[in-house]
Amino acid sequence: MYDVLIVGGGAAGFFAAVNLKQLAPALKVAILERGDKPLAKVLVSGGGRCNVTHGIFDPKELSGYYPRGQKELLGPFHRFMTGDTMEWFESRGVPLKIEEDGRVFPVSDSSQSIAACLQNAAKNAGVEILLKQGVKQVRSADKGWGLTTTQAQLQCRFLVLATGSSPKIWKLLDNMGHRIVAPVPSLFTFNIKDPILDGLAGVSVAGRVEVVGPNGKVLLQDEGPVLITHWGLSGPAVLKLSAWGARELHQLDYRFNIRVSWLGIDRQQCLELLKEQRQIQPKKKMVNARVFDLPKRLWARLVMQLDRAEDLIWADVRNEQLQQLASLLTASNFEVAGKSTFKEEFVTAGGVALDEVDFRRFESKLFPGLFMAGEILDIDAITGGFNFQNAWTGGYIIAEAISANQPS
Repeated sequence: MYDVLIVGGGAAGFFAAVNLKQLAPALKVAILERGDKPLAKVLVSGGGRCNVTHGIFDPKELSGYYPRGQKELLGPFHRFMTGDTMEWFESRGVPLKIEEDGRVFPVSDSSQSIAACLQNAAKNAGVEILLKQGVKQVRSADKGWGLTTTQAQLQCRFLVLATGSSPKIWKLLDNMGHRIVAPVPSLFTFNIKDPILDGLAGVSVAGRVEVVGPNGKVLLQDEGPVLITHWGLSGPAVLKLSAWGARELHQLDYRFNIRVSWLGIDRQQCLELLKEQRQIQPKKKMVNARVFDLPKRLWARLVMQLDRAEDLIWADVRNEQLQQLASLLTASNFEVAGKSTFKEEFVTAGGVALDEVDFRRFESKLFPGLFMAGEILDIDAITGGFNFQNAWTGGYIIAEAISANQPS
């Protein structure tokens, strides 16, 4: 009989276990991991560097990076957030650094530093790690819970589910009576085949992207770096759209139109600057004379969409050609036909409905003694360490909640 069983040997599970044993050392705590190696996602995250959290230290601002969970996480972030996470790891011998874009990584640039810290902390605290323990059944038992795994029958007083996006665990919870919001992909890139983008992989521009509905109405929009890839478009602006519009884009079967402004100005302002350029250097070839701070390859590609563009000098460009170029610079239209996973990350929007969870304790409102943290809940964030911060916060508050139930 265990005091606490934690299903899921990932970030949230380990963090809950270690903090629980530190707050209540007498408790018998075990982590059940279905695979043969815990913390697998931690090890591959951030390209093997592990983006631990993000350098934002205001709870309200931080919660704004969660398309689902923004309201629910505000209170928990007042109790444990990014600065607490950084102090936790640094106090255990893992120095961290905040990079220019706000992402936080171990100074070692190795996710092994984070995984080793969590494993050593669990070992030193006396947490049992039970591997190859896939959970097949969960049931209420006398004064607690009973679990059937692929290897054993186990019992506990408190049960913590930190399994990430696990269809099997969602199905078990659904059978118990919890409402599961159907998962859809989040945090993905847009697949586009268009001659304008061919051969420009690696070009990045600070721009604006708009998702345009069948009726021409703008459904979603965001600004930020836009990265051209071999498959289409990525970068922070696109990834934010994929997260905030996860359900809308799923309903469109990932086939929709987007409009990209490669500049931070409107079409009319762009047109005036192009006309001005025609006066300033009339004898220079358009393709060689950038008007805006755009990568040379992108500027040349957009200019080459004009008639006879290769040898066209500014003095000979017609007004209608300038209008065409202004439209390309401020409103390039592309057809999106599918999506691709962003790097090695796979994030879903979906999980246990948030109105069925008490976020003061990360405890089920339907089943006292059942706790949940991480991506098992209908919470997800944009890239940058935010999904890990959700895991750290949930794991810590669960540890506090369970330890508070123990006799003093």
